[in-house]
Amino acid sequence: MEKTQLKLYSYWRSSCSCRVRIALNLKGLKYDYRAVNLVKGEQFTPEFSKLNPINFVPALEDGDTVVADSFAILMYLEEKYPQHPLLPEDTHKRAINYQVANIVAANIQPLQNLVVLVSKYIEEKLGSDEKIAWVRHHIQKGFAALEKLLKDHAGKYATGDEVFLKAKADLFLAPQIHAALKRFTMDLTEFPLLLRLNDAYNELPAFQDALPEKQPDYVPS
Repeated sequence: MEKTQLKLYSYWRSSCSCRVRIALNLKGLKYDYRAVNLVKGEQFTPEFSKLNPINFVPALEDGDTVVADSFAILMYLEEKYPQHPLLPEDTHKRAINYQVANIVAANIQPLQNLVVLVSKYIEEKLGSDEKIAWVRHHIQKGFAALEKLLKDHAGKYATGDEVFLKAKADLFLAPQIHAALKRFTMDLTEFPLLLRLNDAYNELPAFQDALPEKQPDYVPS
C-alpha cells in the first residue's frame, strides 16, 4: 500500500484548518490527519513548534517540505499540485478572490480565534459575557463588506458558477459562514447572498467532508 505523503496538522474547530481540508478534497489529494488539540495546548509542544514556531494550526508536511499558515499552504498546494486549480486565470477575478480571502483571514477570523476567546486581557476589558457579542460584531462587519463586494461577482459560488478555477474565495467563506451559524449562533438573514453561497457549499462533498463535525477529533458541544 502506497504511503500517504501529505500530513495535515489540524484542529477540528479551526476554520483555518478547514480551508486547507476543503482544498485538499477539491484537488483529490489524500492526506494523514494529525490532530492537534488546541484546548489542551498541544500546539505548544516542542514537536509542533518545530513545524510552526508561532504555534498555530494548520501545518502541512509534504515529504521534506513543511508549510504553515492556511494562506501559504493553499498557495503551495496550488503551485505544487495544479490539478483542479482554485484560482481563475482572469486577473480581475483573481484579485476579487484574494480580496475576499483577505477580508476573512485578516479582518474576521483573527478576532474570533481561541487566542482571543480565552484571553484574560479581553475578558478584563469586556467581561466574559461580552466576548461573544464582540466576536459577532466583527463577523457582522466583515460580512456586510463581503455582501457588498460580491454582489456584482457572485454566481452559484463567490465569483462564478464553477467551484474549480474560482474557489479560493469560497475556501475562506465556507468555514467562516459555518462558524457564524453553528458556533456563534448568528442570524444571517441580512446577508442573503452569503446564505445562498452557504446552501451551494452544502451540496458539495468536498466542503461537507471538511466541516468540523466530520473530523476525527471532533468533540460534541
